[in-house]
Amino acid sequence: MGNCLVAQSGGPTAVINASLAGVIRANQLNPVYDKVYGGLQGIEGVLEGKLYDLTNLTGREIDILKQTPSSALGTCRYKLSREKTEDFQRILQVMEENDIDVLFYIGGNDSMDTVDALSEYAAANGVSRRFVGIPKTVDNDLVPVDHCPGFASAAKFANQVVHGTFLDYSAFTRPEVFVLETMGRDAGWLAASTCLTGDVDLLVLPEVAFDQELFLDQVRQVLEEKGQCYIVTSEGARYEDGSYLSAGKALNDGFGHAQLGGAAAALKEIVIASGIVPRGLVQDLSRAARSSNFAQSAVDVAEAFELGMSAHMRSANPAFTGKVVGVVPRTDFSTDEYNAQFYAEDASKFANFVRHFPLEWILPNYRGVTEEALNYFRPLVEGEPKLIYENGIPVTLQPFNRR
Repeated sequence: MGNCLVAQSGGPTAVINASLAGVIRANQLNPVYDKVYGGLQGIEGVLEGKLYDLTNLTGREIDILKQTPSSALGTCRYKLSREKTEDFQRILQVMEENDIDVLFYIGGNDSMDTVDALSEYAAANGVSRRFVGIPKTVDNDLVPVDHCPGFASAAKFANQVVHGTFLDYSAFTRPEVFVLETMGRDAGWLAASTCLTGDVDLLVLPEVAFDQELFLDQVRQVLEEKGQCYIVTSEGARYEDGSYLSAGKALNDGFGHAQLGGAAAALKEIVIASGIVPRGLVQDLSRAARSSNFAQSAVDVAEAFELGMSAHMRSANPAFTGKVVGVVPRTDFSTDEYNAQFYAEDASKFANFVRHFPLEWILPNYRGVTEEALNYFRPLVEGEPKLIYENGIPVTLQPFNRR
């Protein structure tokens, strides 16, 4: 038997390590590979041959790994270029030197493009090494799956913060608005999910071009009706010309994407400048939504772990390469019954696409989302995993890249 390698890429999530744990545990139960290596710092570390032996983690270590947020192997934002063939050659060299048959790559859109590119290169050059993708993202913007591991826990956390800050805001009678900002990049899934609380008055999403006059008119109406206005915006909210409300649009995250943040502050200033109210409050969830393991969704943890196991088990087939495992899309959101089904699809169908929040689920005039959208979200945030605590906080595993 040969070995396998697992690496993580892009922004971490609260359950990305559950998928890593799934691969490790699956190999302990069914040792398809002699060793399970972890690639430190994603593809960047693999290129440098930085590997860590994960094969014999104990049961307790795996349990703690499942509840450890962030990327326990370390991560990177390194995009492979199909023109830079020396990177491909170096990765294959590292795999050959360590007798690695399969590379499992846990990541988002660009990471699935890496799986696709490596698979194509290997096939074109008659190389037998294989590549398999395991999805993750709090943005939930990957096609063609129903949802991605990491999103549900981020949504659960966002809903808890929205409800708590709504109650805090509602305790005062001062004339001000409250604006909360979620992550999500160019897709509004995470921001939209906060409507589960019933507390959101106005919702600003990237999928609908921002109309300042219409928005301000709605703010006035809500304030007249309720005496307060709680607003949620996605970081990727934009104007008709495509420019972002946020001030960070000129920065780059390493994958060629705009580095966002600041939409909530921009909305607050727009409201204050209009003279509707003299002040406003801003809450930016930012990285807290992807690193708060105390708010993990039990469904999310279980699916992330099972997708790791699924990727491992499917890889026992020597023809399994250039694939990504995922959750089968649902077609009926009229029922509360939920039973995730897993499948595998070509990595090319995941790479370089953005799955936007459906326009038909967005109510007009920034007034939230439809009942069908809420039915989509509800089962995903259900339940809380049983966490292992020490000193009053959930235990975490020391990151492998810091050992």
